[in-house]
Amino acid sequence: MAYRFACKMEPGVGCRLIIAIDGPGGAGKTSVGREVARRLGYSFLDTGMLYRALTWLAICKGIGLYDGPRLASLARSVEMELRPAPPEAMEPSILIVNGEDVTGALRRRDVEEGVSIVSQVAEVREALIGLQRRIAAQGGVVVAGRDIGTVILPNAHVKVYLDASLEERARRRQRQLQEMGQKVSLDEVMAQLRARDRLDSQREVAPLRPASDAVIIYTDGMSLEQVIEKVISLVEERCS
Repeated sequence: MAYRFACKMEPGVGCRLIIAIDGPGGAGKTSVGREVARRLGYSFLDTGMLYRALTWLAICKGIGLYDGPRLASLARSVEMELRPAPPEAMEPSILIVNGEDVTGALRRRDVEEGVSIVSQVAEVREALIGLQRRIAAQGGVVVAGRDIGTVILPNAHVKVYLDASLEERARRRQRQLQEMGQKVSLDEVMAQLRARDRLDSQREVAPLRPASDAVIIYTDGMSLEQVIEKVISLVEERCS
């Protein structure tokens, strides 16, 4: 698989940690991770974008989402490039797939429903691990996903697992989708998240779970600012 990571980290002096943020859909990983990275002057990678992009491409090419060999072949041949997004953008980065900006398609309903299936394919996950580790090796990076602290970056300096009730996560995801122009009911979003949770937690390859040394933050009743401050405090403690 051919990749480039175009968002270069500015060289700096001081504590340049690797921060892993995991958790289920709608827990706030992207919102928290992007803002923590911005305040610390770190790079940010939402790994879910990579799996969503591959799911989108498979759908476009008519490849069955359970067709492991063809998905693996697609993963090895596709070219992806991440670019920094403007501050007002909904997504943390702009993703270019085979020369095309596909960022706007990554939250489509068919992609949303199919990404957990694709992410269970061991060969697909293996093809993406190298990219994620190369990015993180620079230090000064926040990486958000579902298996960062357990599989991708088990030696991350700070590991956080964000969680919230299904109802709270569904409200957040519904609001996000509505801001992107998608009209969905709360019941629909809850059903999607419930199905995604089941797939993610029960899959044989890298199931969703907190790392044994992760700090678990239950975000019900917490504002975005409070969660961000909590994560930054963990970084400061690690640097002290």
